[in-house]
Parts: sequence; structure tokens; C-alpha cells
Amino acid sequence: MFKKKNKLILIILILGFISIMGSFSISAIDKKKRDELYSKIEIFSDALAIIQDEYVEPTDPKNLIYGALKGMLSALDQHSQFLDPETYNELKIETEGKFGGLGIEITIKDGLLTVVTPLKDTPAWRAGIKPQDRIVKIDGSITRNITLTEAVKKLRGKPGTEVTLTILREKEKKILEFKLVRDIIKLEDIKDAKILEDGIAYIRLVEFRENTATQLENALKQLRDKGMEALILDLRNNPGGLLDAAVKVASKFIEKGKKIVSTKGKKDSQNIEFISKDNHPYLDLPLVVLVNEGSASGSEIVAGALQDWQRAIILGKKTFGKGSVQTVFPLNDGSALRLTTSKYFTPKGKLIHNEGITPDIIVEELEVKELQKTKDEPIDIFEELEKKETKPEEEPLTEYRNDYQLLRAIDLLKAIQIYKKK
Repeated sequence: MFKKKNKLILIILILGFISIMGSFSISAIDKKKRDELYSKIEIFSDALAIIQDEYVEPTDPKNLIYGALKGMLSALDQHSQFLDPETYNELKIETEGKFGGLGIEITIKDGLLTVVTPLKDTPAWRAGIKPQDRIVKIDGSITRNITLTEAVKKLRGKPGTEVTLTILREKEKKILEFKLVRDIIKLEDIKDAKILEDGIAYIRLVEFRENTATQLENALKQLRDKGMEALILDLRNNPGGLLDAAVKVASKFIEKGKKIVSTKGKKDSQNIEFISKDNHPYLDLPLVVLVNEGSASGSEIVAGALQDWQRAIILGKKTFGKGSVQTVFPLNDGSALRLTTSKYFTPKGKLIHNEGITPDIIVEELEVKELQKTKDEPIDIFEELEKKETKPEEEPLTEYRNDYQLLRAIDLLKAIQIYKKK
């Protein structure tokens, strides 16, 4: 059916590509498994040769192999993927903290393209996209069986260009359509760091990156100088980031030498315990951590460690449940494999993946609205005068009073402060 010469060339091509992967692939497999693998390669080469000889249009062997690798990796789990050179380059650009897009962290969950979290102050956030929203169409194209790589390519683009997302919001049983304009997405680790009231400080941490721990330490020092007596660490809608950064953040509040998180994989080298190494942790600082279904990966590591060591009260809604480790293996042609190599476990051995972190106190996300006086209620003239005389620059300080979860956290810390004094 096909020429033996073509088949031989394709086998050499496949074996050559496999050799590119180096010591982290074939050399790690024992002889028996290696022999089994090579016996199966003939099936693959036969299929490639048939496609080369019989397909109606001319084909490029590289495109065929790239396509096969994409299918191979997607068959493993929802987070493993083959990155062609262009996609791998985009991933490296993202780690620099600046790119053109919509500002949403996505994953494949239950076979559907799912929003992990929208990043605050981005087009997706402003449009009202929520964690757990299912993206069923991108610019009219159905996302069924789409890979993460393909989805990222469709969602990113030049700032100022439009993209239309069709969203299924399962909890509300609604299909919604959003027209978004891409923007430059700048990732900042810490958005807010301030004293709210009665010595209660607030830090909102939106991502775990290389400098997160340093930025957090600087923020804590500044807040301590301003009279910080307790802290609310807001990890809501934080999609995670670097494992090492999450470990360092948790270490700020946990005694040196204690386990923060462990990873367990197939190989002994993937079974690792990460221990707190901070020399001056904040051990006496009353702490509440806010989480929701948009808190994933690194956020779950921090919340899980603080919860297990009873170092903080976790308040909010159950977290996303993204607790697997992806390792990127670069290949010689500029492409890469993004491969799930292990899973996260809390200090007490609780699996994070698909389970999430259940808060100590479950509080729904509600907006607090000021009660309007009825016509029959007397009006306090002095109160009305005070409202008119309030300076505009003072108003943002009370914006947090619209956040029900945050108000509950403040009340909780106030109660702890009162109890300590008594």
C-alpha cells in the first residue's frame, strides 16, 4: 500500500524526534517498557506513512507529528499539553507579567472550557465574567473538545481588538454573551495593602510570582509601622502561580521547620516536602484568609497550610481544587511539553486536586447595600449635614463596607481582639 522507503524514513523521523526528548523520557524507562514502546512505534509510523501516501492533499510530517503530540498529551489529563514554539513563547511572555488578552485564567474541567477566575481590573472582570463560567463559544466557534493551547490562542490578541464569548452559567441556568475588547494585562502580585479599622490590616494578593514574597514582606513591615494588630489576607480569585512563591508566602505565618505542602508523583524524585524556612515569621498576628471558588493552586496551598496548622481562620467559599504540578520540558525545536508530574497535599495529607479547601467558616459573596429610610422615618439633620461635609478623598476608605465576606472577617478579628484583652 505504501513504499517501504517512505516507511523507513518516517520511522527514522519518529525515533529522531523521540531522541530529542532526552534523558527525561526514554532513558528513564526500563528495558522492557522501552522494547514495548518501540514495538508500538511501528503502528504510528504505518499510520503516518499511509497518510503521506494516500491523503488527498500534500502533508507536512512536522504538522502531523505536532498534531499527534497534541492528542497524546490531551489524552493524559486536562492540564497536560503540547506547546508548539509559538504557544511556548506566549507562555514565557506571560511569566514576564505583561501580555495582550482578556484577563481570565482558564482550565478544562469536566471536558468543558472553564473560567478559574477573572483577574481584577481586566476586561473580563469589568464585563462580569465569574469563576466556574463555562466558555461554550469563542467568536461563534463551539469550544467542544478544544485544548487549552487552542483556547489561549483564540483569547489572546492585539490590545484593542474584540472577541465575543458565549458563556454558560450553570448555577443560574443562563446562556450569556459578552463582547470584550482585549487590553494589555499587567499582573501585579499585591493590589491593596492598608489598615481598615481598629488596627486590622488588609492585603489582597492576586498572583504568586517570583517577587511576591518580597513584596508581601515589605507590605507587612509598612503595615506594622502603621499599627497593624491583625491581618486579613485576601486570596479570592487568585489563580495561583509559582509553587515556590506560595510556599514562601505561607512561611511568613508558620513556624520555621514545619511542612507547608508536599508533592507526590510516580517517581521518588517527585515526592517532595516543602518546609517553612522564614527566620522571622509573624506568629502572633491574628489572621483571617479569604477564599472563594476562584482561589486555585498556590492559593489553596497557602490556605491549606494555614488551616492545617491552625494558624489562620479560612473564611469564604470552597476553593477551585486545582492541585496538580505541571512541569515544562523544552524540546530542541522550540516547542515544549507541559506535563502533570505530581499532585499537591496539605501538611496533614489532604489531597487538594479536585477536592479544594473547605473554609472553616462558609460565607457567601454578597453585596452590602445601605438601607434606605422610608418616608415615615424621621430625618436626622445633623447626620445629613455630616454626609454633605464628607471630603471626597475619604470616601474610598469605606468602599470595603460593601463586601460582606470582608465585613465578616473584620468582625471575627474584632472578636478575637476583645477576647485577648479580656
